[in-house]
Amino acid sequence: MITVGVYEARTHWSELLDKVAKGEMVTITRRGVPVAVLESPNGVERAGVREAIERIKERGRGKSLDGITIRELIEDGRRY
Repeated sequence: MITVGVYEARTHWSELLDKVAKGEMVTITRRGVPVAVLESPNGVERAGVREAIERIKERGRGKSLDGITIRELIEDGRRY
């Protein structure tokens, strides 16, 4: 990730947009405090999906159904 100040972002806007188009993320700061993030819409969508999949996988690690089948869970869910 690239971090730049507001002044630098203004003076190098075209170069920053080229980097964002190539997949880089740019954080713009004002007096050292982040105020904006530039990132490609495609990159955001893909990253969000990947992160969601990883969170789902992580949540399921180490868990078991204790011998219950998926079919039994489905049928049990239909009763309610």
